[in-house]
Amino acid sequence: MGVVTSPKQDRSRATRQRLLAAAVACLAEHGWAGSTVSVVAERAGVSRGAAQHHFPTREDLFTAAVEYVAEERSTALRALAPEGRAQAVEALVDLYTGDLFRAALHLWVAASDEPQLGARVTELEARVGRETHRIAVDLLGADESRPGVRELVQGLLDMARGLGLANLLTDDTARRRKVVTQWTRVLDTALG
Repeated sequence: MGVVTSPKQDRSRATRQRLLAAAVACLAEHGWAGSTVSVVAERAGVSRGAAQHHFPTREDLFTAAVEYVAEERSTALRALAPEGRAQAVEALVDLYTGDLFRAALHLWVAASDEPQLGARVTELEARVGRETHRIAVDLLGADESRPGVRELVQGLLDMARGLGLANLLTDDTARRRKVVTQWTRVLDTALG
């Protein structure tokens, strides 16, 4: 039997999710400097007070937002049943070309200048990075007990991040497809 929730709890959960989605969108569009609690609250259609009830500080809001979307993306990746390694590589590269990556990048840059945010983002990034690596190993069918396989998987994720950075300024889809195709060949040869 499922847990029974009250309408008030449901509204609170819905408000929280709207705030998280709005925070990621604001970070992706406006960067750290242009993303305030007030801007996010307005975008989410809630009062600033309601936003601060859920997230007492700006840092709380934005780290929770990036974590929430990263968890959603991880859940979607875990549910993926790729029809081959090429589809798995493409899905992993796609992690670094959307609003989540753009928002996370703005958060990383802000964290490099703000020590209190830096510690939180460093811990979050380490956790998300470990989870992404585990998912990549599973999707690729990689055996990390073999020498060099762990580094090969990490190289794929590092390359994907670089492709995501290149995509921030211009649509890099055509080049990215060619790189993904070649990287898939490398993985097929190395992983068997």
